[in-house]
Amino acid sequence: MSEKVRNLLEHEARAIDNIPASGEFEKAVGIIHQQVHNRKGKLVCSGMGKAGQIANNIATTFSSTGTPSDFLHPADAQHGDLGVLQENDVLLFVSNSGKTREILELYSLSQRLFKLPIILITGNPEGDLVREADAVLYTGNPDEVCPLGLTPTTSTTAMTVIGDILVVMMMEKIGFTREDYSKRHHGGYLGHKSRNSTDSK
Repeated sequence: MSEKVRNLLEHEARAIDNIPASGEFEKAVGIIHQQVHNRKGKLVCSGMGKAGQIANNIATTFSSTGTPSDFLHPADAQHGDLGVLQENDVLLFVSNSGKTREILELYSLSQRLFKLPIILITGNPEGDLVREADAVLYTGNPDEVCPLGLTPTTSTTAMTVIGDILVVMMMEKIGFTREDYSKRHHGGYLGHKSRNSTDSK
């Protein structure tokens, strides 16, 4: 059993190591910075199914680290929640296939309101969404660790790591500090830890 676990861990680690470290990361951070921090818009993240859960995590992590962000469910967008979009926002789509029907529909609907820049996290460089995106962050399309090769597992691990990299790069770009963090994270262990760190200085 220990050997099996080790093999699974190595599979996931190889997938992370194979994420292309392209200039698209810097391009994506530049777009977010321009729209959110210069033009006072917000980052709106979206995805369907497991990818949607990753998009939600990315949105909340950005918000807690100084970059206002929200999650928009593709289905809810078709029933009025599209109204959350404003003219200076930026959309971040998470779609492993790059051709998720609900995300394509959200893209089309959003563009009727505003011509917003698009950032895409995907495992398919040939997907329909790639042609519409201003920055494409490729996961490397790793094989799923799932024995059926179907369940989003390794692909969502890669998506999460890409989101983490974007967050960290943005924190560095805006000079986000522990004091800034403490103002946004009052409760829990992390809030206590961040306040103690600032109080001790």
